Amino acid sequence: MKYISVLFLVFMIMVIVLADRGSLPHSIRAFYNFQNGDKLGHFILYGLLNFFFTRAFLSARLSQTRSRVTLSVGLTLALLIALEEWSQRYFSTRTFDLVDLTASFLGLIVGGWAAWRIKRP
Repeated sequence: MKYISVLFLVFMIMVIVLADRGSLPHSIRAFYNFQNGDKLGHFILYGLLNFFFTRAFLSARLSQTRSRVTLSVGLTLALLIALEEWSQRYFSTRTFDLVDLTASFLGLIVGGWAAWRIKRP
């Protein structure tokens, strides 16, 4: 699961950088080219990111409880996502949007909950 987590994180970073530069490929833009599609994209992508990372950390069999690991990963990602959304104010090709941020946070909650519910690490 840790390899999937890292690969998905690299994919997410690439998408963010391309979007910041205004050069997101049409193939990626086509996935959410409908009304509120970007909100759904935030929900799904950040939900998957949290799911993969939470499962990876739970699989590491840390001495912390499952709930603590799930919460720690989710809060760390929430902070990074909030910073990334805030940074969009400084790019002419992007816009800061609280609804996007809310969709991202809801995805984090669902992804973290799903990862936590799976009993086997």
